[in-house]
Amino acid sequence: MEAIPHPLSQGIMSLLLGKKASAQIRYSVPEEVEDGTVVGNVAKDLGLDIKSLSNRRFRVVVGTKEALFEVNQDNGALYVQKKIDREELCRGSGACVMELKVLVENPLEMHYVIVEITDVNDHSPSFPEKEQTFDIAEHTLPGKRFQLHAARDPDAGINSIRTYTLTSNDHFELDIRQSDDDKIPFLVLKKSLDRELKHNYALVVTAVDGGKPARSGKLNVGIFVLDSNDNRPVFTQESYEITIQENIPLNTVILTMNASDLDEGTNGEIEYSFGKTLKKRVYETFELDRKTGEIRVKGTVDFEETDVYKLDVEASDKGTPPLTGECRVIIKVKDVNDNPPEIEITSLSSTVSEDSKPGTVISLLSVTDEDSGLNGKILTDIQTDGPFELKPSYKENIYSVTTKDILDREKVPHYEIIVKATDCGDPSLSSFKTFSIELSDVNDNSPQFSHNPLYFYLLENNVAGTLLFSVSATDMDLNENAVISYHIVKEGTNNDVNAVLNINSENGHIIGMKSFDFESVKTFQFHVVATDSGSPPLSSNVTVKVFILDQNDNAPVILYPVSSNGSAEGVEEIPRNVNAGHLVTKVRAYDADIGYNGWLLFSLQQVTDHSLFALDRYTGQIRTLRSFTETDEAEHKLLILVKDNGNVSLSATATVIVKLVEPKEAFAASDVQSAAAEDEDSHVTFYLIITLGSVSLLFLISIIVLIAMQCSKSTDYTSKYLPEPNYDGTLCHSIQYRSGDKRYMLVGPRMSMINFFTLQAFMDE
Repeated sequence: MEAIPHPLSQGIMSLLLGKKASAQIRYSVPEEVEDGTVVGNVAKDLGLDIKSLSNRRFRVVVGTKEALFEVNQDNGALYVQKKIDREELCRGSGACVMELKVLVENPLEMHYVIVEITDVNDHSPSFPEKEQTFDIAEHTLPGKRFQLHAARDPDAGINSIRTYTLTSNDHFELDIRQSDDDKIPFLVLKKSLDRELKHNYALVVTAVDGGKPARSGKLNVGIFVLDSNDNRPVFTQESYEITIQENIPLNTVILTMNASDLDEGTNGEIEYSFGKTLKKRVYETFELDRKTGEIRVKGTVDFEETDVYKLDVEASDKGTPPLTGECRVIIKVKDVNDNPPEIEITSLSSTVSEDSKPGTVISLLSVTDEDSGLNGKILTDIQTDGPFELKPSYKENIYSVTTKDILDREKVPHYEIIVKATDCGDPSLSSFKTFSIELSDVNDNSPQFSHNPLYFYLLENNVAGTLLFSVSATDMDLNENAVISYHIVKEGTNNDVNAVLNINSENGHIIGMKSFDFESVKTFQFHVVATDSGSPPLSSNVTVKVFILDQNDNAPVILYPVSSNGSAEGVEEIPRNVNAGHLVTKVRAYDADIGYNGWLLFSLQQVTDHSLFALDRYTGQIRTLRSFTETDEAEHKLLILVKDNGNVSLSATATVIVKLVEPKEAFAASDVQSAAAEDEDSHVTFYLIITLGSVSLLFLISIIVLIAMQCSKSTDYTSKYLPEPNYDGTLCHSIQYRSGDKRYMLVGPRMSMINFFTLQAFMDE
């Protein structure tokens, strides 16, 4: 065997008869070798890694034909898989060449190997008949030629028939006429016959091939010398040439032969027949009317099987002996577009990654058409819309299907690709091939939240350890690339929300680790990150803003009268001579809740005399309803109820004892109180100025910081209203007081009861 490197990169498996073929490697192997005979080491000659052949699926692609060769994936050898008969495989004398397509994957490569099947002299020449006889009139002139049966030898080249020999005699010799690829022997009369001396001859014609050793076949020729017919039939033409279309209807007369004979009677009657050396296919396709000379179509005429027929036709008279004339009829077959193109998918990657770059090869295909000319010229394209295109190779009718655009599984996960092949015949014929492509997912989509930021409203006093709310993100990817985990971003040691919140990493459920108090924390925010399980993982974050909703969980607090020992009780002294409508005192209270939960109402629960005192339900002012009389008691006890307006209202009580004194005592007490009040007023005014200035400064700083944060839109913003909920810190409140037509708003941290009382007294005056 010999390997001949040749620069080729792609191809299809084909059988080439009498044509020059080219490939990367060329081998030759004799016919009739045993199964398993090694032709050559393809992998070594191609420079492939022997160890990777199995993983790369090293193989010979044979299409629909039966494989004669196979490769060994262990050592890369090309070996004969089935016994080869060159005469059966390649009918003819030309070179018998097979072009093999060798495929390896990962990456996909196609290599081409030419294997020439060399002939072995395994056939002897043979004649169609063992004997042939001639009746020759004795007056036949020397030089007369008689056609002998031509021998056939299926072998080719030097192993085919080289010559004919004739047994030694005085009257006859052989003349060999070369006709195309055939050698036709003729028996030539070289000396006149004399029937009276000898009336028959027995000769032997031997056909010898050129093999070593040579093989031969014999034909017995009998010569009978007669007195008879001396004119042979003559055709009007020495040869005829006609053209017919393939698939011509049966029984169609395609040619009428015409020969004439100068003899008369039976010696001039002519019968037509085919020569006895024609191929079997001729007899199966055509028939000849012995009397009329009409040649009719008997079988199917297929251009793809045979494009030209060569017929030897004989015209014989009925003389004794009969004379025969010969002529050659050449029938050319015109191709008709009767074969649609065939599409063969030689390799296919049914799953393609969505991140494949444009130009990625996903399939190799070849198209063939058994017709010729324009009928066999093929136009191929992809019928379906999509990011795919056909790219031709250096070799005609070989294509690769490649990506031409970016793929996106989330938009289109599956493609049905339809390839159409159309020949250029008239009318044209087409065929289609459909194959499927699935896109495999890559992690190219990060989790997405439905909104950003997310707002949640939460009632205070939640139960620690229970579900507060959930966050959820979606990922358009598949499988692990779409499995999402959640975690809360740690903002820093001072504002770490992880201390009060816990998030379930699998479902985004957020659980409160502690109970929230509206009066301590009204709003806060934090960031949640959603991360998929792809490689590398992708993530996105969302800002979660939580607003604490107030509950009526704070009872009113009595500021005046001042509480001592858990009860609020105060004593007021008024002159007995005051008029109706005199302001006795004002009960002062506040509620840490807001809205209706912090809106306080005052009511008089107990009083010794309902005709003496009235309580304003909104301001808490206690006034006299009438003037006092001498019969009125000197001391009166009033029980005041202060309650808020929550759904379930909370309340507190205060006791005010009103003592009636004589006017002089009242004035003395009033002077003492006025002096103390003046001293206190100076302190309260000072504290009030400091408090209001501090609150204003803090408010201004907060506004500036808020504006700056909104402009920068920083994602690491953390609410300044999220302290550790120990419920012992300061709390801002809004407490309203009414005194006559004046209203005061106190905004600031809680004060001691004494400071509030002093501040309230200052505002009342």
